[in-house]
Amino acid sequence: MSKQDDIKLLRINYLRGPNIWTYRPVLEVWLDLGALEDFPSNLLPGFNDRLVALLPALREHHCGVGEPGGFLQRLQEGTWTGHVLEHVVIELLNLAGMPTGFGQTRSTSRRGVYRMVFRARDEQVARIALAEGHRLLMAAINDLPYSASDVQAAAQKINAKVDDCYLGPSTAAIVAAATDRGIPHIRLNEGNLVQLGHGASQRRIWTAETDLTSAIAEGIAHDKDLTKSLLATCGVPVPEGAVVNSAEAAWEAAQDIGLPVVVKPSDGNHGRGVSLDLNTREEIEAAFRVAEPEGSEVLVERYIRGHEHRLLVVGGRVVAAARGEIASITGDGRQTVNQLIDAQLNTDPRRGAGEEFPLSPIDTKVDAAIVLDLQRQGLSPEAIPAAGREVLVQRNGNVSIDCTDAVHPEVDYIVSLAARVVGLDIAGVDLVAQDISRPLHAQGGAIVEVNAGPGLLMHLKPAQGAPRPVGRDICEHLFPDTTENKHNGRIPLVGIAGSEGTQHIAMLTAWLLHLSGRHTGLACRDGLFLDQRCVDPADCTNWEAGQRLLINRAVQAAVFENGADTILRSGLAYDRCQVGVVTDLGGAAGLAEFDITEDEQMFKVMRSQVDVVLPSGTAVLNADDARVADMKPLCDGAVIFYGTDPNAATIAAHRSANGCAVYTRQDQVVLASGTTETVLPGLGKLTAWKERHAHRNMSDSTVLAAIATAWALDIPLNLIGAGMEAFEANDKPAGRAD
Repeated sequence: MSKQDDIKLLRINYLRGPNIWTYRPVLEVWLDLGALEDFPSNLLPGFNDRLVALLPALREHHCGVGEPGGFLQRLQEGTWTGHVLEHVVIELLNLAGMPTGFGQTRSTSRRGVYRMVFRARDEQVARIALAEGHRLLMAAINDLPYSASDVQAAAQKINAKVDDCYLGPSTAAIVAAATDRGIPHIRLNEGNLVQLGHGASQRRIWTAETDLTSAIAEGIAHDKDLTKSLLATCGVPVPEGAVVNSAEAAWEAAQDIGLPVVVKPSDGNHGRGVSLDLNTREEIEAAFRVAEPEGSEVLVERYIRGHEHRLLVVGGRVVAAARGEIASITGDGRQTVNQLIDAQLNTDPRRGAGEEFPLSPIDTKVDAAIVLDLQRQGLSPEAIPAAGREVLVQRNGNVSIDCTDAVHPEVDYIVSLAARVVGLDIAGVDLVAQDISRPLHAQGGAIVEVNAGPGLLMHLKPAQGAPRPVGRDICEHLFPDTTENKHNGRIPLVGIAGSEGTQHIAMLTAWLLHLSGRHTGLACRDGLFLDQRCVDPADCTNWEAGQRLLINRAVQAAVFENGADTILRSGLAYDRCQVGVVTDLGGAAGLAEFDITEDEQMFKVMRSQVDVVLPSGTAVLNADDARVADMKPLCDGAVIFYGTDPNAATIAAHRSANGCAVYTRQDQVVLASGTTETVLPGLGKLTAWKERHAHRNMSDSTVLAAIATAWALDIPLNLIGAGMEAFEANDKPAGRAD
């Protein structure tokens, strides 16, 4: 067979929100197979063997068969290369440490053109995975040079982008705990600033700092001498010490305090520049010179004998504790100290330069405190210790052994008090004690530091002991989940999908929410509104505009108009909603670029709005459109039908099952729940109301949909009726906000 031309990537579209494929973000790729349309996998000589040799784990892919080996079976039977590309990309993501289980490939109306999608937590990572997968696939098709080392290089390239783009482990643990609770999140920058929840119910985190973390408290924690002074005043045991500005002053302070002492920077971190158990003038003056570059001031403190511990305080209580260990090497009479460090310590899988490693690599070139400790033992980094000689390398910074269950209640109390004295809602408290299961005072232990924004990895992945769910603890601190209050960070969101009257339904709904006392945002084709004031007159039926409402801390409820174009181009702006409205399945005429030309194809698009309704929420569906009514089984929550014919079979069947419906009878709006009917109070004849708003050209269905939506939001019926009557005075936006 002759060499095949590359598969063409016609269009790449990142769907950020729920879409026609899945609830989660995906990368959608339009592929043109060209001549390969005539060559499924079983007609490409040697292709299957070459591909599986490069990616052996493809044998485990289920594919549509539903069991391991399913994809291999499809390869052997013959499947098109667009489908193969999907699995290649997924496997490369797996190899890069980002397990990805979702992918689909579907043909379009154009011969040889397919839509391929795969789960994509980050667009940049997904695009690199696609490019590398495309290159590997074409090499396998055309039997071009491509080896296992090339596969490894591709996975490493993807992994490098993952490191650049994904959340750090501490932030990711909190976000994962929030997701388990059903709390939505929005990433606010390229780093670790994340919003949990929506609008006025949100909280923000930045690693292990929250929007409840006081800037003053953080400033206090940054100043170790000030922290010690405040703690001592409140009866918390701390080592006495002094701030010094010269090596000579350090020695004088050490004599006043009593040997041995500790010399450390006042505002350093990660144990850099800290020297322990110093007993001579030479050691202390050398330690000063090590500490001085690491912080703004240098502290000399009484040396506390015992083990280094880190206790994590969240919301006033200790939720995790870890103990440190001394790092040492054993000489063999042949290798230098540096070589022994690399062979015996830096090979530890817990050590690494990235945030995902609980321990840092040991490097004598950058850590002068290690060199000082070696000198105190008569060694240098290039020295060769005698065989069997144990050499102390690092006294601190190796906290990775879980000891949470051993913490004495008095230690818990003292540590929690220390966090409260500083004013931190989340704190990493460092203490030195010989035995954490005994009171500190009884053993001469002391708290040496209180840290803001502590790392969580030592508790999430301890070297020894059980991992602690500290992400969940922080999430529960931010969103207390009690019997009386199931706080999930959500505000009422309403999504309205369709092509007929949706902007009017959105405006009426936002108006009624506003009257109910909630600061309400509205994103629709007429603009972006905050409490009836237009802040952007452009068409705002898009993902970006929706995010502006969800991020706004003043917004207590939000309404979104969603056309089919919104769902197909970017996905919905929210993950779930309280109320989802579908008016009709029209609008296919303007969607040819998405390979949609007939209204029958719109069911799959518009169902996206129903799919995201919360179990505690409601879908509001047009009973006059049988295809829309057929979406009822797709809703996780309740369903309210609306329609102009109270005797329609759909409404009658729904009411017989104790369902709710809104319809007209004798020119009035009727709300029915099972067999009970209530005429909407406060609203007169519907015809008269529509005549007053004739310039809006609103149909009966539009009015019914808005009223049904307000009912689903538990707005009192008398307020709905009065609000509809009052809408005339607020029929136009109040003007653009400055």
